[in-house]
Amino acid sequence: MKNFIYLFAISALITTVISCKKKGCTDPNAANYNSKAKKDDGSCTYDPTPTYAVPTTYTFTNSNGESTVDYAGQTDRINQLIEMIQYADLGTTQVISAQALRDMFANTNGNGNGNFSFTSTRKLQDKCFSLDTAMIIAHFTNIANASNSYMTTAANGQAGTITSGSSTYLVDANGFDEAEMIEKSVMGAVFMYQALNVYLGSTNMNADNTTLVAGKTYTNMEHYWDEAFGYFAVPTNFPTAPAFAFWGKYCNSQNTNLNSNEVMMGNFLKGRAAISNKVITDRDAAIVKIKEMWEKIAAYQAMKYLDQAAANYGTDQAKYLHVLSEAYGFIYSLRFAPLETRKMSNSEVDSVLAQFNGNLWTLTLNDISSIKAAIDQKY
Repeated sequence: MKNFIYLFAISALITTVISCKKKGCTDPNAANYNSKAKKDDGSCTYDPTPTYAVPTTYTFTNSNGESTVDYAGQTDRINQLIEMIQYADLGTTQVISAQALRDMFANTNGNGNGNFSFTSTRKLQDKCFSLDTAMIIAHFTNIANASNSYMTTAANGQAGTITSGSSTYLVDANGFDEAEMIEKSVMGAVFMYQALNVYLGSTNMNADNTTLVAGKTYTNMEHYWDEAFGYFAVPTNFPTAPAFAFWGKYCNSQNTNLNSNEVMMGNFLKGRAAISNKVITDRDAAIVKIKEMWEKIAAYQAMKYLDQAAANYGTDQAKYLHVLSEAYGFIYSLRFAPLETRKMSNSEVDSVLAQFNGNLWTLTLNDISSIKAAIDQKY
C-alpha cells in the first residue's frame, strides 16, 4: 500500500511538472510558431506552401529591381589569398619575407603593408579558425626559410627547388611545398570553416529574415547566406562560366565523380530563393546537401592527388612532392566539415595525417595506399 501511495505521488508530481511547461506550437516552420513554448499543444497552423522561382544564376533582386546580394568581404579575402600565393610562388626565384606574408594575412594598413594591389578593410586572419592561426603563420616562416635556398636543389633534409618539366617547386627540408600548405590551410581554416560552420551554422541561420538591414536591401539571413556563397569562390553563372580559384575550381575538378557543380550551385540557388520566400524547410535541405558535398570535394580531391603521387613515385620526385603536399592540405581541411554532417572526426583526420610521417621524402607506396584506404573507408 505504501509503495502504491509513493508511486502515485511521483506520478502526480511528474504530471504537475509537465503541465507547468508552457504550451504552444513548437514547429519553427509553422505560421504560429512560439519560440517560448516547451510542449506542443497541437495548435500549429501552416500557410500554404508558396511557389517560388529558383534563378539559374546567383542574381536576386527586390521588387524595385535592386540587387539584394552582397558578399564583397568574401571577394576581398579571396583576392587577398590569390595575391598571397602569387607572392609565395616568388620563392622559387628569390628570397621572400615571412613578415610580408604576415602583413598580407593581417592586412596591415589596409593594403597588406603595401603588398596588395588593392585596399580593403577585410582581413583573412580575423576570419581564421583561431586554433589554426599560429600554424598558418608558421608556414610563412617555413617558406621564407626555404626561399633562402632557392638556388639549391632540394633533397631529403635540404630545402630548395625541384623541377618537373616546366614547373619548379620550392619545398622545405621535409619535402612539403609550403605555398600549397598556405593555400590549402587558408582554404580550410577560413573559407570552408566560415562558410559551413559560421554563415550556414545554426546561429546565423536563425537570424532575422523579416526586417531589412539598415540602409541595405537584404535581411540578415539573406546576407549570411550570400557570405557563405562568397567563400565558394565561383562566378554568379557557375558552372556556365568556369571557376578559376580555390573551392570552386576543385568543385569543377570533381564534377565527373560527384556531380558537384549541380549539387553545390543548385543548392546555393535554391537555398537563397527559399530564404527570400520564407520556405525554411527547403533552405535547411539545401544546407545539408551543401555541407555534405563540400566535404566530399575535399576528400575526393585528396584521393586524386594521392593517386597522382603514386603514379609519379620513383619517376618524378618534384611532381610527387607537390601533389602529396596538396593531398595533405585537403585531408587537413576535412576537420572543418560541420560536426552534424562530417564523416571523419578530428582524431581520425589526425591519424591519417600522422601517416605522412612528417617527411614526404620518406613516404612509401605502402604508406600512400594506407592513407588512401583510410579515406576510402569513410567516403
